[in-house]
Formats: sequence, structure tokens, C-alpha cells
Amino acid sequence: MKVLHVDTNHPLLIEQLTALGFENDEDYTSSKAVIAKKIHAYDGIIIRSRFLLDSDFLDMAVNLKFIGRIGAGLENIDAEYAESLDIFLAAAPEGNRNAVGEHTLGMLLSLFNKLNKADREVRTGHWKRENNRGHELDGKTVGIIGYGNMGKAFARKLAGFDVEVLCYDIDGGVGDDYARQVGILEIRQRTDVLSLHVPQTPKTIGMISAGFINAFHKPFWLLNTARGKCVVTEDLVTALISGKILGAGLDVLEYEKTSFEELFSKERIPDAFQFLINADNVLLTPHVAGWTHESKVKLAQTIVDKIKARFC
Repeated sequence: MKVLHVDTNHPLLIEQLTALGFENDEDYTSSKAVIAKKIHAYDGIIIRSRFLLDSDFLDMAVNLKFIGRIGAGLENIDAEYAESLDIFLAAAPEGNRNAVGEHTLGMLLSLFNKLNKADREVRTGHWKRENNRGHELDGKTVGIIGYGNMGKAFARKLAGFDVEVLCYDIDGGVGDDYARQVGILEIRQRTDVLSLHVPQTPKTIGMISAGFINAFHKPFWLLNTARGKCVVTEDLVTALISGKILGAGLDVLEYEKTSFEELFSKERIPDAFQFLINADNVLLTPHVAGWTHESKVKLAQTIVDKIKARFC
């Protein structure tokens, strides 16, 4: 079977697929149009987020048997259409879930204790102790929306704290020893910290809007290490200004073109993002929650294991 790699990944991916008998070709520079013209010659494609695998592309991939997505989600693939063509989809949320859990916890603790703000001030000669008085996590209620691989990993990281963890998910029966599954009404009533761990779908795009935010009974902190388009940035800014949202840790942004990397296609920075840049109670990272040295290995290994289990 021939496999085309269109994004660079850990070397073990090609090494192990080769050992399993796959023929591997690499093309990290050609345009989508060029790759579409030759994809008919391949049984598999390995991609991160370089371009969309839409129905037009898949129609040209007449021999494609699998797609390996080096990442957690499938939003850059027309998954429903691919499955209708009997194409096996292999994503790798197992590979970076621990990294996401640790990063989310790190963002939360930094926000609560104003670590990034205090660091900047000390470096410029400002010693503001009272202005940097923090909050303790103990005694808080953490609400997790989306309790799959990522949500569960974050809940496990919270196990060492004296917190109550609630989870909400469209699937029933996902609660465990680390989080009690509840309805959205209890999430709204009790949450002090809200963390998003949902995939990007038509139902989750724009989910965190003014109406959603204002339905919460008390001000809360927001963490988003999932997908940027799940949060309406202008509504988030309004809530930050009013104090309805006490602070935000954002690893992803609404303005991302795909799941990561290219952020802006226009020269002018949106006003809402400019506000986030200047806000002391907002922590921003460049879609790296699942982007560790260890997860790079685990993501690649997960894809190899899934392909091996299906085709070898």
C-alpha cells in the first residue's frame, strides 16, 4: 500500500510504516491542487492541518483506504463523506490528551495567581504585591464541557486539588471517579471555572456566546484548549469587560484559519483580539496545548498502531 505524507511528523511514523511494508512518499510543499491530481495513486494519506480534505478532493482519491490525522480532531476532513466512501479515519486524541490536560491546568493556575502579569512587572522593575494577590483553586467547582479524551485528562490533573469537578457531554454515562456527569443547568448554576474540551462541529461553533455566558449564575473563569471557533470572541470580550467572565485562558482563537498555525489572513488585527492582547486577565498561547515533545511521539505512534490494527 502506498501512503502520501503531506505534513511533517515524527520520523517513527514513516520508519514503522515502512517496516510494516507500506511504501511512503513525502510532499510537504506542493499545492492542494497538485496533490489532488496524484492522490488517486495512493491508498493512504497522512495529514495534520495543511489543507481541507473536502468532498472534491476525496472524489479524486479513488483508491484511498485511510486518512491518518496527526491530531485530535477531524474538522479539516469531510468525515461523513469519507466514511460513506469506506475510508478509514484515524485521528489521535489518545496521543496528546495528557499534554492538553497539563497545559489546561497550567493556564488555570497561572490565571488564578497572575503569574504571567507578575513576571512581566518584575522584569520591568515593578514590585506590586497587592495587585498580584491571587486566588486558590481549592473549594472551587470546575465544570468541563466535553468529557472525552481531553476532558478526562484535565479532570485527572485536578484530582490532587480540593475541588468538585462536574462534566457535561452529549453522550450519557461518561462520568467517572474524576468528574460527576450533570446536566447543563447544574453546570450553569455551580461552575466557578469552565473548561472546553469539545470538537469543532456545527453544534459547537459559536457555542460560547452572550446568551450562553449570561445564563451562568455567577461570574466564572473560562479555559479553551479545544477549538477557537467554539467561542464568539466579541461576546467573550463583552463578558470580560462586565466581569461576567473573570479571566480567560485561550490556547485557540476564533481567527485561526484551520486548526492551528496560520492565524490571520488580513493585516488588521480584529478589535476583539486586540482587547485580549492587552488584557491582564487573559492568557494566550498559540494552539500548543497538545504540542509537547512527548506528544509528538505519542501522536505518531497512535496513528501507526491504528493503521496496523486495521490493515496488517
